[in-house]
Amino acid sequence: MHIKLEMLRTFCVVADRGTLSGAAKVLRRTPSAVSMVLSQLEEEIGAPLFETDRKSRLTPLGLLVLEESQRATDVFDKSLEAIGRHAISLVGTVRIAAVPSAAVALLPEVVNRFRASHPDVRIEISDVDSAAVRRRILRDEADIGILSAQPGDPQEGEQIFSDDLGIVCAAGGPVHSAHLQSEGKSDWSLLRHEPLVANPLCRLVDAPVVRELLATSTLEARNTTAILSFVRRGLGASILPFDAVRDQPDGVEFFVPSDPLTRRELRKIKQNKERMSAPVAAFWALLKTS
Repeated sequence: MHIKLEMLRTFCVVADRGTLSGAAKVLRRTPSAVSMVLSQLEEEIGAPLFETDRKSRLTPLGLLVLEESQRATDVFDKSLEAIGRHAISLVGTVRIAAVPSAAVALLPEVVNRFRASHPDVRIEISDVDSAAVRRRILRDEADIGILSAQPGDPQEGEQIFSDDLGIVCAAGGPVHSAHLQSEGKSDWSLLRHEPLVANPLCRLVDAPVVRELLATSTLEARNTTAILSFVRRGLGASILPFDAVRDQPDGVEFFVPSDPLTRRELRKIKQNKERMSAPVAAFWALLKTS
């Protein structure tokens, strides 16, 4: 077969749009030119890809070819992105996927130290949750990942930091007032006084009340800044690590319940490669246990 990437890309657009005219607008070509490319692809494959000439429904073979075409074009596009990154920064690029609390509390200092010795290296940081960190590493969309984990879980990566999880609430709000009345003997049940602003870190707390509130929560956020903004506006209380809130502006309060005392770890993970580029290895080394 002599199938070109242009044929696969054109086929994907036609399948997505459902008409030759719609695909032609996206591809900035005439409908007849798009039709000719499709005909060439079907000729190379030896079978039709659409049920009718209207291009609105794929044949079973067409569905299979679409899946493979999308995979092939995605790989090609990622390769182009990688080439572009290196063209922009000839000395290298470091791609980091990190949970929001790490992006706020940990990375600024590490980036500052890294740039002192690697001022020309391009740094790309994605602010995502732990599940997305794993996916980006697996798909080669990041070189280094930083995720949250519960101490005692099966080891994943290398621990670089550990701190307490606690309740963050609006200053003077119901949870804060209940905490003051508890005279320092607070537990996670104080969260019952306000709606829970859910986030992935809540699942690290092994307390029945937290699991119950997670199941009924109607507001969830994954970005630390957004969570704190909701809390400050009185939309509810949430659970965050101490290091994510210690430098936040006024308007929120943070305390650590003792029953049960819960800590989280930040761990660094990387791609399963024998060798890292020099800039990536240098950044990895700066993420030390503290």
